[in-house]
Amino acid sequence: MGKFQVIDHPLIQHKLTIIRDKNCGTKVFREVVDEIAMLMAYEISRDMPVEDIEIETPIVKSVQKTLTGKKVAIIPILRAGIGMVDGILELIPAAKVGHIGMYRDEETLEPHEYFIKMPDDIDSRQLLVVDPMLATGGSAIMAIDSLKKRGATNIKFVCLVSAPEGVKALRDAHPDVDIYTAALDDHLNENGYIVPGLGDAGDRLFGTK
Repeated sequence: MGKFQVIDHPLIQHKLTIIRDKNCGTKVFREVVDEIAMLMAYEISRDMPVEDIEIETPIVKSVQKTLTGKKVAIIPILRAGIGMVDGILELIPAAKVGHIGMYRDEETLEPHEYFIKMPDDIDSRQLLVVDPMLATGGSAIMAIDSLKKRGATNIKFVCLVSAPEGVKALRDAHPDVDIYTAALDDHLNENGYIVPGLGDAGDRLFGTK
């Protein structure tokens, strides 16, 4: 079973409170989502493989650690996932970015895929699938289904706020995928929104209704 981790660092908790507030405007919301994503990327990258390399310090020759160059791709689920990409790229600037577009049927709450564009070599990359919210889990499950169909095997899912229902659904559908979240909230309401949550992340990122 993949890892499930709540990254509840004090800085992340503080920043999450800022964006949960309904009075937080679009500009600050966007900036803080980026900041949280960057802080989360620090923890998510903790198990990146390293190897020995010989260098020369100003004092002496020395064997030190360097990243092995395991390639990373960030896959935002459109549209809200875009809000987390720049923050992760701050820490992992060589990562490629793929996009997967999903929309949720307002009646059935079922997700539908409408767009996908990936780097050629996703089968050999560590993929970080990002979406601010893990609510019902439907979009995440469908996105990961699509990636696996295209040969991806090494996938982590990264979100800001999750509901227990979504976590369970994603773990049941994709038990091999690690899940990282900044908060595990209480439950989903009858409209499929996370409670207490932060509302519709896409609308709040992009100033739409």
